[in-house]
Amino acid sequence: MGLAANSKYSGVAMAFHWLVGIAVIASWLITQAAEDAPNRDARSEIMANHFALGVVIFVLVAARLIWRLASPPPAPSPHHAGWERALARITHFAMYALLLVMPLAAWFAMSSYGSPISLWGLFDVPVLPVAENPDVAKQIFGIHALAGTTLLVLIALHVAAAFKHTLVDRDGTIFKMLPFGTVRN
Repeated sequence: MGLAANSKYSGVAMAFHWLVGIAVIASWLITQAAEDAPNRDARSEIMANHFALGVVIFVLVAARLIWRLASPPPAPSPHHAGWERALARITHFAMYALLLVMPLAAWFAMSSYGSPISLWGLFDVPVLPVAENPDVAKQIFGIHALAGTTLLVLIALHVAAAFKHTLVDRDGTIFKMLPFGTVRN
């Protein structure tokens, strides 16, 4: 079958998707490295990269959502069952929500410690005008960690669905987000 004009995401949407995906994986790997740090100072130094990358992820996701409003995504495949389309909508919404809320929560928690977030020494994201409260910060970071695990599960579901549709259903769904390949209409 021929390729419909609106069967793929735009190049800009593809770039946002893959940049966010890479940044999220890198951010998770940074947290894993921090867990193996030899001491608290080394852990803090490693985690500074996680916080900086969280700011970048927030900006990329916000920009991606703005782009999505200007350039709507392709229509869902008519070959997918209704439950699959509903699950995809719910999963996408949850991933977007987590990718926006998690950095904001971390900013609030860092502010509760009285600490700005440094973007690799280029500039600091200032502390929010909240009272310093390390107990609140710890609770927020606990929730942040749980949200991160939830995000990883949703990403695994997202990737599994893309491969299922592409390899089992053979509808080329994965090629909607790649500049090559054919999507079955």
